[in-house]
Amino acid sequence: MKDEIVLYQPDATIQLEVRLQDETVWLTQQQMAMLFDVKENNITYHIQGIYKAHELDPEATTQKIRVVRSEGNRNVTRSIDFYNLDMIISVGYRVNSANATQFRRWATHILKEYILRGYAINQQLLHLEERLDHRFLQRNAWSS
Repeated sequence: MKDEIVLYQPDATIQLEVRLQDETVWLTQQQMAMLFDVKENNITYHIQGIYKAHELDPEATTQKIRVVRSEGNRNVTRSIDFYNLDMIISVGYRVNSANATQFRRWATHILKEYILRGYAINQQLLHLEERLDHRFLQRNAWSS
């Protein structure tokens, strides 16, 4: 997937430009703070805790990305830490806010759907496999 920036707006109060790169979502600490409606230092605290507990690997979840930012009346290029979806989810399950609760409900709903769909597909495949095995055994019995 080529680098893309998409607009994410879960409701009228939040609007984020989300970076899609390397088949994942990337957000800055500032964007996570906006998403979960907390102060940025709260996000920093949770990220440090996640790394300290070895829940996630910094090299796998952090990427410096050069962005152009307006500072006063000039545009400045800066390298900023972006965090991937693994980190966003981990932080979302640690933060205590109404928006984080809404995020956890959404994430849990999505996971349940994927699990149930995967289970249903696996059940269909097992049934199909049993039917094919049964037909194969019948054919071999006829040809003997």
